[in-house]
Amino acid sequence: MKYLLIGSLGQLGTEFKNFFHLKSIQFYETDLPTLDVGKLDDVEKIISTVKPEIVINCSAYNYVDRAEFDRWNALRVNTIGPRNLAYVCRKHNSFLVHFSSDYIFDGEKPTLYVEEDKPNPINFYGWTKYFGEQAISEELELFLILRVSWLYGFGTQNFITKFLIWSEESDTVRVSIDEVSIPTSTKTVVNVTMKALEEGLAGVYHLTNSGFASRYEWALELKKQLGLRVNVVPAKSEEFQLPARRPKFSAMSNEKISELLGIEIPPWREELVNFLSIFASKN
Repeated sequence: MKYLLIGSLGQLGTEFKNFFHLKSIQFYETDLPTLDVGKLDDVEKIISTVKPEIVINCSAYNYVDRAEFDRWNALRVNTIGPRNLAYVCRKHNSFLVHFSSDYIFDGEKPTLYVEEDKPNPINFYGWTKYFGEQAISEELELFLILRVSWLYGFGTQNFITKFLIWSEESDTVRVSIDEVSIPTSTKTVVNVTMKALEEGLAGVYHLTNSGFASRYEWALELKKQLGLRVNVVPAKSEEFQLPARRPKFSAMSNEKISELLGIEIPPWREELVNFLSIFASKN
């Protein structure tokens, strides 16, 4: 099986590379500036040259607040990019794996979101991710879209990195208590994705760690596990006056993919503890 990994420099792409190297799996990797998924010619050139059986798209515009102003670039990467990939994958008979977001939901549902729930984004980033899903489903009959939430790994664009920076800058950090979702590790995402590919899974699924937490609860766990002396204070999300609205409760159920694959996905706290033990040893 020949894999093409797009967006290989990000935290999710890095986790896939680690997995492939560990398992001695052949793959080809690419990222900016070599490949811009927003340019159809770039996508055509790389896929026609590599001729992959499976394309894993880890490229994403993840700057939620900036997307409110930088709308064209958010659309290029999150919507036009997936359409380009789907179009070219169809031409070359490649199977596309793409990652979406819990931010396609409005956060008004009082229970865990399931795959059948209707998306209704409340910020521009969420709309670009939802449009990306639609673009793929319009171009392809078979594909794998995995919706993830509050992703973290060995990278800088995640809550853990931000919280550590805030902790260094101040002895008190205010964190929203009314934003609830599921911290999800890149290791979990990669392991389950590869299992799904082994089993020939296709369609749209929620892929998160199990359980859910508020940002505040996540911060408290980080403080505890890393032995930080910072004072963590609960706050309402509107106090931060951020450009983009966030869904209050966007936690998704991973039951469907777990049952189909016959696996148990670790709870978010357990997976976080495992990650932080490795993280601490490297820092």
